[in-house]
Formats: sequence, C-alpha cells, structure tokens
Amino acid sequence: MSIDYDQPPQTRRDVLKRSALGLGSLGLIGLLQDEQKLSGSESGSPTSLKTKSPHFPGRAKRVIHFFLNGGPSHVDTFDPKPALLKYAGKPLPQTLRTERKTGAAFPSPFEFKRYGESGIEVSELFSRTAAHIDDIAVIRSMHAQVPNHEPSLMLMNCGDSVQSRPSLGSWLLYGLGTENQNLPGFVAMCPGGLPIKDNENWQSAFLPGTFQGTYIDSKHTEFRRLIENIEHPQIATDHQRRQLNLLEQWNRRHQHSRLDERLESRISSYELAFRMQKDARDAFDLADEPKYIQEMYGNGVHGRQTLIARRLVERGVRYVQLWHGAGQPWDNHDKIEDNHRRLANEIDQPIAALLTDLKQRGMLDETLILWGGEFGRTPSVELEGGGKSKLGRDHNHYGFTVWMAGGGIKGGTVHGATDDFGFRAEKNRTSVHDLHATMLHTLGLDHERLTYRYGGRDFRLTDVHGRVLTEILT
Repeated sequence: MSIDYDQPPQTRRDVLKRSALGLGSLGLIGLLQDEQKLSGSESGSPTSLKTKSPHFPGRAKRVIHFFLNGGPSHVDTFDPKPALLKYAGKPLPQTLRTERKTGAAFPSPFEFKRYGESGIEVSELFSRTAAHIDDIAVIRSMHAQVPNHEPSLMLMNCGDSVQSRPSLGSWLLYGLGTENQNLPGFVAMCPGGLPIKDNENWQSAFLPGTFQGTYIDSKHTEFRRLIENIEHPQIATDHQRRQLNLLEQWNRRHQHSRLDERLESRISSYELAFRMQKDARDAFDLADEPKYIQEMYGNGVHGRQTLIARRLVERGVRYVQLWHGAGQPWDNHDKIEDNHRRLANEIDQPIAALLTDLKQRGMLDETLILWGGEFGRTPSVELEGGGKSKLGRDHNHYGFTVWMAGGGIKGGTVHGATDDFGFRAEKNRTSVHDLHATMLHTLGLDHERLTYRYGGRDFRLTDVHGRVLTEILT
C-alpha cells in the first residue's frame, strides 16, 4: 500500500478510533499519558523491553509480590508479642500517635508456634506458609513515614510518598527488560477492581510508558473477560497485521518529522498487544495444568491468580504483583479476629503452594518472593467515638513486618525487631528504601547506579537513601 504523505487520508487518531484492531488493553495502558521527553539509555533504545545485562550477576531473575493492601497486623501474623498479655485491657507504657484514637493493649487472639529448624514463630493464620519458614527471611523492623494508606502505598510501590515516581516493577523493566517479548513484562493482578491509588501503584511516571504495569482483573475465569479485547471477533489476524503496519508507518513519519521519541513507546505497545493474541491465552489459561496442581493452589480467586503468576514468571515475565482485592481489604479497624482469619485463609494455601511449586521446579532460587502491606497495625485496640472497643487495630507506620524468600535470600532468618509491644521498630530499623535496595541487589542491580535522567537530574528508585540488607542475603 502506498501512502500520500502530503495528504494522508486519516489522522493517527482517526485510525485508532476506526480500525478497532482488537489488540487488547494490556499493552496500551498508560502509553498515551507518557508526555515527557525520553532520555537516552546505555542499553540502546530507552523504550526497549529486550533483555538487558544487570550491573552484576544476580541470584534472582524475576519477582512475585504478594501485596496485602490495607495493612496486615504484624503482631497477629509474623511478630509475636507475648508482653501484650501482661497489659491486656490496660494502657501500654508507651503509646504513639496514629491516625485514630486507640486504647488499651490488645493481645493477639491467634496462637503462635515455632516452625522449621530455625524455630521462627508464626501465627496460626499462616500455618501453611510457616511450613516454609526455613526458606523465608522475616523483616520485623520495617517502618514507613505516615499512618495513611495513600502515601504509604506510593512509598512501598514507588519509593516516594509525596511525588509521582516510577514503580519498582517499572524500574526493573527499565534496568533488565523482560525475557518474553510476547507478554507484558510487569503484570498487576487485583480481583474485583483496583486498590487505593488505582494504577498509580504500577505507574511508569517519567519512565517510558512501555515500562508501566498491566492491570488484570483476576476475578474472571473466562479468558476473553480476563483479558478484554485481546481477540477481535470479526477481523482476521492477517488483516490486523496490515492495519498495524500502516499505523506504524504513520507513527514513524510523525516521529521522524518531530523527533518525538514518545512514539517508540506507542509503537512498541501496539506490537506487543498484537503478539499477545497468541501467547496470552497460553499463559493465562489454566486448563492444561494438572488437576493436582490446581488443587494444591486452591480453587478460589487467589489460588488461580497465584498459579497464573507462576505461569507468567515461568514464561519470562519480570514482575508480578498479586493484590488481595479492590480497595483495602486488610484495613481491619474492627473485628480483626474474624476479618484477618478470613483474609489469611484466602491466601495462606496459595502462598504455600507457590513456594512448594517453585521449589519443585527448581525456580525458587531465581524467583524473589515479597509478602507484606503498606504498613502494620497498632498493638492497642482502636476505639469508637464513645470510647468503646472496636476489637480492631489502627494503622501503624512506626513498625511492621514484611518477608522475602527465594532468589538470594537467606531463609530461616529474622532481621530486626520492634519494641516489646510491637509499636515501633527499634533493632536494625529498616526503611522501604532499604527494602528496595535489597530487592534490586538480588536482581543484579545497584540501586545507586540504576538512574534515569529527567528534569535535569538523575533519579533513582531509592532517591538518596537505601542500604542493602546483606544480613539476609546468601
């Protein structure tokens, strides 16, 4: 097909509106909002998703992040505090200010036991996960900046609680690329809708749009609903290919005449979406998984999305986030015993299954697993307006717990500690920047060298902070 460059029959916008390529939303999210001028890159095109060499050999090649959005209680999961029993129903010797009014000490209603050769104590809520404690490093000294969801989510995911910054997954794609050019390199699954702050949690910000995460509503089981518009109901694949070639020609013309490197992200996005028509079904369709594997993960939505996560990283996807659900389900200000038990019951089996599955496949050593939320919860009970106990806990950014396993992590270890009651991190205090620096290190990336020039300065995920936690590395 010849093109009249002087008098194009349609604009690029017209083509996008009328052609209905059916390429799917996966490769397109966030690309058109990338309005910043792209900087150069030592690894070639700054928008490239091709595999890049790390700064040094890393143990991990990929990441699966269990995000318990809302803030799980550390004193009810992985940080036992028997001292709370002594003060049950009484004021604590030290009470720190949080977002809401709290009262007396609130001992955990859950039993803690020692597991594995390491003897690390874990709550009954995660007894199945605890069977793998010798592969897990528990960080009990995390702290954030404020007791609010929105900034804490941004801090945990993007390294900054105030300003718009690229997410960790986007930084990984920028630094390492992805091993599968037919699937998104960064996938965020959240069943039933979006978490607080929506897609800002997996944004690329000033990084090229190709590095933004792709959202999947994992509540769906039917492939065409799981990934909407991935297949066109009327136009054949070869015709889509011709349409895409035409669109690329116009995009290239626009790019060359205006020196607009943003178009590279758009072009790459359309190409990815087209290629996904073949590979996405293979990755997301669980029909070919043996029955015993599906039963091991469980039939619920969290079992399915965790199994999909294994299939994605098995196929070279770099970063997969598994959110618990829309909003902030772990934000249990009241009835924490009932709510935490229900929520943990939904994910304990899938987490344990994933650890078992990866180990059996020889993949755990190259897959970094992260578990946690945006902050913890208070050891004191939250109060209603009239001073009555709500049997729940308020937000606590002073101290909380995350854990990691796999890819270069020394299992059966505990790093840091909160005070006797679990209110504040005291021993080996660990910031989110430290966590990010450590994660990047396991993947072969120096957090001080992984930079992107924007607005006249070099930015990095950890800003001017961060210490690699060598104590928990093999």
